[in-house]
Amino acid sequence: MVSLRTGIPAGEISWTVKPYVRKENAAAMDLVKSWAVTSMEFLHCDLIQTVPAILFSLGGFSGNHFHDFSDLVIPLYITSRQFNGEVQFVVTDNRHWWISKFRGILAKLSRYNIVDIDQERKTHCYPSMIVGLKYHHELGIDQSKSQLSMKDFRQFLRRTYSLKRAKAIKIGDDARKMPRLLIITRRKSRSFTNIDKITRVASSLGYNVVTMEPNISTSLGSVAETVNSCDVLMGIHGAGLTNMVFLPDNAIVIQIVPLGSIDELAKQDFEQPAMDMELRYLEYKIKAKESSLISKYKADHLIIKDPLSVHKQGWDAVRSVYLDKQNVKLDVKRFRPTLLKALQLLHQ
Repeated sequence: MVSLRTGIPAGEISWTVKPYVRKENAAAMDLVKSWAVTSMEFLHCDLIQTVPAILFSLGGFSGNHFHDFSDLVIPLYITSRQFNGEVQFVVTDNRHWWISKFRGILAKLSRYNIVDIDQERKTHCYPSMIVGLKYHHELGIDQSKSQLSMKDFRQFLRRTYSLKRAKAIKIGDDARKMPRLLIITRRKSRSFTNIDKITRVASSLGYNVVTMEPNISTSLGSVAETVNSCDVLMGIHGAGLTNMVFLPDNAIVIQIVPLGSIDELAKQDFEQPAMDMELRYLEYKIKAKESSLISKYKADHLIIKDPLSVHKQGWDAVRSVYLDKQNVKLDVKRFRPTLLKALQLLHQ
């Protein structure tokens, strides 16, 4: 694979690069192939392309819905939008299911076939090439670094999936319509253990309640359509909340923060991105009695009373205890004011 314009004299410089955004995360980068970039004279091209290329990896944390958007889809949008489709995507560490899942988005960003460069035996020559993707922050775009915004990205998603709603319901505009509340459910860790009770309480307050448990095989178009039809999205901290990208403007995100002193993570991953997306954000932090961990550990155990002591053991310990082994039984009486606050916001 050759870029015909490097701006570097032949033979003067060479380096290696892994075209994935989480350079500081060793676990992610271990799953990314290294590429050598070398300035050299090259005379033979099997295929001469007329448009620039973007090389990126589908390794790393791809397959996790949050990282699919934060590490790949949004950075790819930032990097490629300037070409208005006149760019070819070259992927390494290819995952065919990933291409299939995001084909609708990829087709809107590039008019050309995707090249699986690891399987190529011919030399492709491009007028220029971008190696790696531009990344700003979790699930977002920094407008000081780009002419694009998350508003632009969300409009792009609406066009891509033909989503009908640009704005959430304003209660009072049509008294006959009930606001739709989407509850993201999970089957393994961080699941609601009393979802039926939560649904009954929300329904009694005037919500039309919908539940969804998306997985890796769920059609993204179907997910987008369901989420876009709703006015409030709630779920326990986790990848499912990423689907807020499909909500209409002024919709509300309710993040349930589990036990574990993960406030900063909750803010970085979903609170700040929600506000950047012109969504309203509410947060509900559970008490120890609402956590399944209280049935495994006594109330005075450090895991319950001092989560920061677990943080000192490193991220793997935090993830294992508070993210991988915790479910939530919401105290619906305590949670009720949060649902009422969301209704109040939908009146504004």
